[in-house]
Amino acid sequence: MPSELKIRIWNAQEVPADWFKRAKALDESVENNVKAIIAEVRKNGGAALVKFTEKFDKANVKPERLRVTPEEVKAAYIKVIAEQVEALKLMKEKVSSFERATLKQLGSATLKKGASVQTVFVPIQSVGCYVPGGQVAYPSTVVMTTVPAKAAGVPRIVVCSPPDRDGNVNPLVLVACDVCGVNEVYRVGGVQAIASLAYGTEAIAPVCKIVGPGSKYVTMAKVLVSKDVAIDMPAGPSEVLVLADETAEAMFVAADMVSQAEHGSDSVAGLITTSKKLAEDVAGWLAKMAGSAERGEIVQKALQTNGFIITCDTVNELVELANVFAPEHLEIMTRNPLAIADKITSAGLILVGPYSPVALSDYGSGTNHVLPTGGFARSFSGLSALDFVRRVRVVDYSRDGLRALRSHVRVLTEAENLPNHSRAVEVRFEE
Repeated sequence: MPSELKIRIWNAQEVPADWFKRAKALDESVENNVKAIIAEVRKNGGAALVKFTEKFDKANVKPERLRVTPEEVKAAYIKVIAEQVEALKLMKEKVSSFERATLKQLGSATLKKGASVQTVFVPIQSVGCYVPGGQVAYPSTVVMTTVPAKAAGVPRIVVCSPPDRDGNVNPLVLVACDVCGVNEVYRVGGVQAIASLAYGTEAIAPVCKIVGPGSKYVTMAKVLVSKDVAIDMPAGPSEVLVLADETAEAMFVAADMVSQAEHGSDSVAGLITTSKKLAEDVAGWLAKMAGSAERGEIVQKALQTNGFIITCDTVNELVELANVFAPEHLEIMTRNPLAIADKITSAGLILVGPYSPVALSDYGSGTNHVLPTGGFARSFSGLSALDFVRRVRVVDYSRDGLRALRSHVRVLTEAENLPNHSRAVEVRFEE
């Protein structure tokens, strides 16, 4: 039976000016609550982790049980099926292959007579990967956050994930950690996990960088600790934006919007189209699918709260709105999708054509699904091995090479009134 789903349908000129400002979810009340939790973790360490795990996850976990043991990881294999393990191994291999190739392409050197400048990549020494839990477990996020770090050569990889009410981390998450070679796993979630990774407790040593998606509270925590420890990006509630014309299949569009909506009630799913008929057809399919979908309550709430359909008069208008929205996932289902993709300046990931759904990129294409959300795709990229290395330039000049630039250095050091810089060069040519 079709649901009573009421999704917003606007003409491009009717869209409210603040509709695209999704980062408004990071409001002052969220910030104040998160600050208080971080402060308590910094002050009380493991005791605060135990307190907040009981408060938010309803799990009684003693300080000595915060770290998952090798025996628990081994036992987790008994609770999953072989096909799941093989699927995780395939995902790991595809992501790893893609990331190794990315790093291999980036080595560079400038070589001239008496001069050598090379770019080398040095791995970050420790990384904390946040893997959400709660209503759904995300073993795929283990792969997406840890495998690029492994490909980059990070020696210490830590995973934090919230426990269930019995104090256990999802077994498939633990298996994924084992498959991916994670060094440490902790049954800690939410803001308290981010705080412990940033500042350390008796149980968890701090890391150099924190990566991974999460709720608006986790996202705010990452933003707040970023003054003290590096983070990947603000990655909050998941989102998809579909660009389509009259050639698109309405059922495909609706299915992809529903699939994104099931992540959580704060997920964002939108369609921008040049076809009024497609807009109507997609709205009809959404009502049908949301009414019969598993996790239907979550799907309907997400679509009614954050779902939308916008009709445009021209393709240029469609592209302009997409770049303003700067979506996490952008699907393009048009007559000539590559031509539109070339005009996109702000998107976490672009999926072209009717057979490249978000579900493929989440689980099978080898690309990373940890992507900037909330409009941050204007300035951030998706997670990759590049997030786990530092670029270091190695400069090696001979005496003749330095001599060739001697006067150039003198002129500019004099212009900036830094005479000792010039002197540091000149002293090398004195007899």
